[in-house]
Amino acid sequence: MKGLQQSQVDSFKADFSGEVILPEDSDYDEVRQIWNGMIDRRPGMIARCTSAEDVVKAVNFGRENQLLISVRGGGHNIAGKALCDDGLMIDLSLMKQVRVDPDKQMAWVEPGCTLEDVDSATQEHGLVTPVGINSTTGIAGLTLGGGFGWLSRKFGMTIDNLVSANVVTADGKQLVASQASEPELFWGLRGGGGNFGIVTQFEFKLHPLGPDVLSGLIVFPFEQAKSVISQFVNFTANAPDELSVWMVARKAPPLPFLPETVHGKEVIVLAICYAGDPVEGEKLIAPLRQFGTPVGEHVGVQPFAAWQQAFDPLLTPGARNYWKSHNFTQLTEAAIDTAIEYAGTLPTEQCEIFIASIGCATCLPAADAMAYSARDAQYVLNVHVRWESADDDKRCIAWAREFFDKTKPFASGGAYINFLTDDEADRTESAYGETYGRLRQLKKQYDPNNLFRVNQNIKPA
Repeated sequence: MKGLQQSQVDSFKADFSGEVILPEDSDYDEVRQIWNGMIDRRPGMIARCTSAEDVVKAVNFGRENQLLISVRGGGHNIAGKALCDDGLMIDLSLMKQVRVDPDKQMAWVEPGCTLEDVDSATQEHGLVTPVGINSTTGIAGLTLGGGFGWLSRKFGMTIDNLVSANVVTADGKQLVASQASEPELFWGLRGGGGNFGIVTQFEFKLHPLGPDVLSGLIVFPFEQAKSVISQFVNFTANAPDELSVWMVARKAPPLPFLPETVHGKEVIVLAICYAGDPVEGEKLIAPLRQFGTPVGEHVGVQPFAAWQQAFDPLLTPGARNYWKSHNFTQLTEAAIDTAIEYAGTLPTEQCEIFIASIGCATCLPAADAMAYSARDAQYVLNVHVRWESADDDKRCIAWAREFFDKTKPFASGGAYINFLTDDEADRTESAYGETYGRLRQLKKQYDPNNLFRVNQNIKPA
């Protein structure tokens, strides 16, 4: 933060209710850590906000002193956009309040919350809003980029359930964005990432579900991959909205319900969640077991909040992660064959290829109803490469990029912004598709100087 005087820092700290952390402070390295261990940047100052007023002060301080600004919610973004070098990181992770009105079926959520915070609070009342599948993910980044998970076929994307957002804009003003107030800003927040301001509170619509759901895993040997994945595609094309089945190809972790003979070997996993009566769900998932000869199964009725944490042990913070992603309106035989080919050459034991089956309620809004426009997507492919040593960076990233290129001819338009890595800025325009021009105009209106640019950036028109 060249040119910033100590007196300016001292004045800001004296007027700031939260914590201000500098590189010389003992907890600096701990606080700047984020989920993706590949990202190692050193902010010149970390402003840990405890209120919307703190956010206003931090934004004003950054703007007035021409500082590079990054914004941290849960710190889970694959591209590491929470961190900037030598600038101001506005850290929202201390703002973790969730308030639920069970009668109105609404929740008000602060931006430092994780999905676990949201699920825990809403499930106390047998209510949910559709979010992602890893409980340590931050609600803010997930929502602003779109948000989908086990319940999206039934209840839509996270942004489809956003009712309003309290926002601090680049000029330090506090606004409420909704269909009735600042509707154009509300349109842009739903998929436009952190480009238009910092959200200090989300208001979500809730739906009755749980606390228990039918969920779990059916695991098949890799030699049955073609049969299993082909039938998975046919099955999900006609499955009811309440049933989500995702396909995961990876090396089998040492799970207790799997025989030791498959530990560390490639397997095909069907991950299941049924948002309805478990008895009816059991009837619906029975055909899945006939897709091949399973080597193990762990399916049953369990709390939804527990199922939301099922994949957390495979996604712990600190490892090196790199993703590549495509949307698909359909999965052709050629796309399936390519996925199987690369699933047989996973570069490390922690890597996986997953295909999320969405569609249904996620396709109901018009493509221009909000910033997120890829409403024709029926499947989302994510190539998740994960490893421990920097020595493996080149090999692992090259494998992911090669697989991405080989599957590109079969993909549809658009992309899921939350899955774009730090080297994919050139995909931002194509990710938004037909809404991109309108987003640039909105950026010009609310952030004409591109103060909020450490993100999948939309440049002002």
